Amino acid sequence: MNKLSIRFFNDQEVRAVWRDEKSQWWFSVLDVVGVLRGEEDYRKNRNYWKYLKTKLKKENSQLVSRTNQLKLTAADGKMYLTDTLDHQGIIELAKNFPSKQANRFIEWFTYSDETIDGKSKSKAYALFDSSLLETIEVGTVKGLQQIHGYLFGGLYDFAGQIRTRNIAKGGFQFALARFLPETLKKIEAMPESTFDEIAEKYVEMNVAHPFLEGNGRSTRIWIDLMLKKNLKLCVDWSLINKKAYLSAMEKSVSDSMPIKALLYAALTDKINDREMFMKGIDYSYYYEQEDIRMGAEDA
Repeated sequence: MNKLSIRFFNDQEVRAVWRDEKSQWWFSVLDVVGVLRGEEDYRKNRNYWKYLKTKLKKENSQLVSRTNQLKLTAADGKMYLTDTLDHQGIIELAKNFPSKQANRFIEWFTYSDETIDGKSKSKAYALFDSSLLETIEVGTVKGLQQIHGYLFGGLYDFAGQIRTRNIAKGGFQFALARFLPETLKKIEAMPESTFDEIAEKYVEMNVAHPFLEGNGRSTRIWIDLMLKKNLKLCVDWSLINKKAYLSAMEKSVSDSMPIKALLYAALTDKINDREMFMKGIDYSYYYEQEDIRMGAEDA
């Protein structure tokens, strides 16, 4: 099975599929057309691509002949053949596009996989096919450190290490470093036999924020492993709106009900589904992505 991926530019999806025989990602042309036009209507983007293909052919451009039809998951959950281009083809498409977005898109598209976030995300994808996933201690601090160490090893010198200095975000002070070891022991001892217990444990770990960077992406894998082991469930993160998730997590410091409601509504029994895992990674990293015009900032 080909690996599937979703990238996000200004909160719009750019779907991609990996082909082992060519060792490269192929990207949905219609998604890129939609991004460059600032249009989310599939039919309008399809019609515009038909017009653009005709125009490019008249100009003797080789770009259209380089497209490859591959199956990608659509909004209705079904797989459909769609025009795709490789990395260089997408850049050429953007260069030929009459859009103010084009230059910014090319910059993002060219360098997004070379950032710490991009490299970490590639490592996260590999977890599904890695034996490491089966060796991670579920629900423990050590297990969370194993996840963080794997995701950010070689990218941060503190990968897998509990922080020793205080951090804050948006005016909120996370657990003080001097109390963190004891706080983490208490969180680790929390039960995890029901959904409510697992969700509470997840919320408390978020408040503790044990790492200097990369807490959200590590703890989302951590909670999925607890759900998988104890309830034979996991979260379909693609069903959770980014703004709703961030708002609920912010509120969870004093009220865990909003985040519990979001997580509960997104539960699925597809715990061994590769696409579900990959999609979860895509959305998990998307939650941490700031507006592209402002740059990326980790949490």
